[in-house]
Amino acid sequence: MRTVLFVAPFLLDATLKFVQAAASVPGVRLVVLTQDDARKVPPGAFHWQVSDATRTDVIVDAARQVMARTGGAHCILGILENIQDQLAEARVVLGLPGITPDVARRFRDKGVMKSALRAAGLPTARHARLQSAQDAWRFIEQVGYPIVVKPPDGAGCRATYQINSPDDLHGALAELRPSADREALAEEFIQGEEHSFDTITIDGRPVFHNIGRYLPGPLDVMRNDWVQWCVYLPREIGPEFDAIRKIGFEANRALGLGTAFTHMEWFRRPDGSPVISEVGARPPGAQFTSLMSWAHDRSMYAAWAHAMIDGRVHGSFDRKYSAGVAFLRGEGQGRVSRVDNLEEAQRKIGHLVVEAKLPIVGRPRASGYEGEGYVIVRHPDTRVVTDALETLIQTVRVHYA
Repeated sequence: MRTVLFVAPFLLDATLKFVQAAASVPGVRLVVLTQDDARKVPPGAFHWQVSDATRTDVIVDAARQVMARTGGAHCILGILENIQDQLAEARVVLGLPGITPDVARRFRDKGVMKSALRAAGLPTARHARLQSAQDAWRFIEQVGYPIVVKPPDGAGCRATYQINSPDDLHGALAELRPSADREALAEEFIQGEEHSFDTITIDGRPVFHNIGRYLPGPLDVMRNDWVQWCVYLPREIGPEFDAIRKIGFEANRALGLGTAFTHMEWFRRPDGSPVISEVGARPPGAQFTSLMSWAHDRSMYAAWAHAMIDGRVHGSFDRKYSAGVAFLRGEGQGRVSRVDNLEEAQRKIGHLVVEAKLPIVGRPRASGYEGEGYVIVRHPDTRVVTDALETLIQTVRVHYA
């Protein structure tokens, strides 16, 4: 029996899907190190309470206690972006395999990442680390407007600012207050269609890849709280994506990736050329793993678990469907007061719906771009999926009070 440690500060719905997949791998005793109480841990997994699952010393101390009881551990896992450095540090202390601290830093620190990608000759935005306001103004002199300013280790567009003018830059600098011990990252703003490139990589060898499309890009969604964001996976990902396949796999190698589920965001410029935005050495959020599961008619959560624990995947990845998700949210603040036109949407596209989580009246407005709920649709024809997503966001209306 192999003991696998799974670190999860809080057991949210998305996290639980990965927990359940890991607990289902044959011959695995899964121990969940979490700040949540035992009632949230699903059957088949064991609970281990920790005070702060984002601190390396707490993770190491808890892991040592578990390992003393079980006779050791096979590996330590976690899916959240903001604990990848800590997990890597814990692996070194505990003598467990997996991504090392130097590799984790290349994925977590977007400035270090972009430097490594550019050194490998891969296309990515020009960037600069900001330790003062003067650094920001110098960068503007070099690249002009617009730019993006954000924390070097940010995730999910949090604290990310699109800078189109001097006033925008003054405002962002007042919020971020860059200094030697509080750096910010400035990047050239890339214009183009925004996509994802996701892989399962084992010992540096890609065994699966996925391409998705954002409608619109996440930064636009964060800047406009009325936008109901969509993501879709086209059924066919043929030769027109050969360029991103090439640089996507090269990017993982340049960053030193061994075994991981990765999520890259990239842009297709108007001339068709791809540009890497950033890469995470962890599974994607925003229902991407569920979308991939529906598109390939198999659990990608299970594929992740077997890759990370067994070092292999089972079966083939035949893309049988296009799949897409519409995230439901509205304009304004407060709590959800009503959701209009659900019955109309059901009549129009209900036969395509394979998964949904609808907004709950009385719940506070969510702060992120995933909104108060989502609807996933799938069909063998990509156009049917994109039309259904358009119908959803034009029909369903979420109101707050």
